[in-house]
Amino acid sequence: MEVTSKSLPYVLNEKMEVPQKLRAIFYTVAVTHTMCLFAPFTFNWGAFTVAIVLHVVTGLFGITLSYHRNLTHRSFKLPKCLEYLFAYFGLLAGQGDPIFWVSVHRYHHKVTDTDQDPHSPREGFWFSHFIWIWDDKYFVHKGHNNGNVADLVNQKYYRFLGNTVVLHLCLLASLLYMLGGIPFVVWGMGVRTATVYNVTSFVNSVCHIWGHQAWNTGDTSKNNWFIALLTFGEGWHNNHHAFEFSARQGLEWWQLDPTWYVIKVLEHFGLATNVKLPSDTDKENKSFKIE
Repeated sequence: MEVTSKSLPYVLNEKMEVPQKLRAIFYTVAVTHTMCLFAPFTFNWGAFTVAIVLHVVTGLFGITLSYHRNLTHRSFKLPKCLEYLFAYFGLLAGQGDPIFWVSVHRYHHKVTDTDQDPHSPREGFWFSHFIWIWDDKYFVHKGHNNGNVADLVNQKYYRFLGNTVVLHLCLLASLLYMLGGIPFVVWGMGVRTATVYNVTSFVNSVCHIWGHQAWNTGDTSKNNWFIALLTFGEGWHNNHHAFEFSARQGLEWWQLDPTWYVIKVLEHFGLATNVKLPSDTDKENKSFKIE
């Protein structure tokens, strides 16, 4: 069957062909990693602080809380103004716009560990970590479409973000340059973006290879405490695949999940509603049966 543009996922800019869109993300990743080479020569505490702050803003609030738990899995609801703000933080992480990111991740859950998985761990560590955004032919011939993100495509705000990704990244880089020159750009755009990208990708790669399975999910997802430390709680990946709707991924008291703590604070102030958690029945259904 011929794969046409209509059967492919909405990626970055709806006016671009899919290979071009994937390359746009690839170039962002390549450029920011290259910028890291200049980090030792541009270090100062102000630049380091900017990188840390933006890491939390774009990584925790943007990718983990917004893109992943709120937009992809609808684990809780936010007022629209807050939903849009956190999604904008995710855009500044340099991993693509919300429509692209959410579409890919929803397909990952639908076809985990199969040939249709956008970043299948069965293709190897490096493929699931990075190469999948470079091998555009592989991605294209999976034939996914944007039908799984109609809830986002139908909103003008998300279409606007999808068509203006580079603009927003350039505006942030310009602001950083005005505030602190080259060091702020290298650390705030290069080091920070590369770090957020890699810790996010560790969930796709490491957490499908190394770790522990607490639940019978029928796939290779693993809980990895070290990755959980790096990703604001996303490393409890087997928990997540068992209960993808859950706003909480660190299900045990000792499983650190900073994103969940933020959601709880938002819920306390009435800003996060319809917060979803697995029931005892859900847990029983996913537990390993002892015969």
